[in-house]
Amino acid sequence: MSKRLMCVVAHPDDECFAFGGALALAAKASCETYVVCLTDGQAATNRGSSADGQDLGRMRRDEFARSCDVLGVTKHEILDYQDGRLEFEELNGVAKRLVERMRTWKPHIVLTFGLDGSLNVHADHTMASCFTSAAFHWSARSKRFPDLGLPTHAPQKLYHQSTEFTLPDREALLPAPWTVVLDVSAVKEQKLAAFREHTSQVPVMDNVKPFWDQYGDREHYTLAAASTPQAAVLTQSMFEGIVED
Repeated sequence: MSKRLMCVVAHPDDECFAFGGALALAAKASCETYVVCLTDGQAATNRGSSADGQDLGRMRRDEFARSCDVLGVTKHEILDYQDGRLEFEELNGVAKRLVERMRTWKPHIVLTFGLDGSLNVHADHTMASCFTSAAFHWSARSKRFPDLGLPTHAPQKLYHQSTEFTLPDREALLPAPWTVVLDVSAVKEQKLAAFREHTSQVPVMDNVKPFWDQYGDREHYTLAAASTPQAAVLTQSMFEGIVED
């Protein structure tokens, strides 16, 4: 069986802007990738030609699907949580839905935001990190959610996104020191092409283009947890040491 990577994000466009390089590189290496997006992005500042929130959600679902296709994502889905309100969701309930997906799909690697909230310090990003990190650990524990009727599954590594730069117009960002530096220069244009599928969010790309041009050849991640005790060391691959089943 091939190696499997599961990425959990908060909004459509997170998958390409934050994690596009990792996803595209994994696909090129014949790894299966699965992206779970918690909301359909109806609270976005940029609303394209949408008539209302529901219409924007529909547009962004379509954009997300096209972006995932560009990145070579094997499987993707958008859940039904409310954009901008993830901090008010019950941890146990959201984590349970993610555990169900982990036990069903059995990823070797789980990838999500760091607790800093990413470059725009978005609370939804922080909560995606909380839900996913809890699910990573609980997926392996038999006392957690036995009512799912699924065997436990222990993913081998959990990575949080980190960064080597900050945005000057945002509040203070406190990113975790990274343990993985991915050279994504070979898929940089693919990552950009995926973002261009998010036509409702074009102003975002215009704002961040200078940073994309300067820093877009690399993505940074922090090893947040692992299935076996190990030292944190700097590597250039998320899949180093992963054992296929």
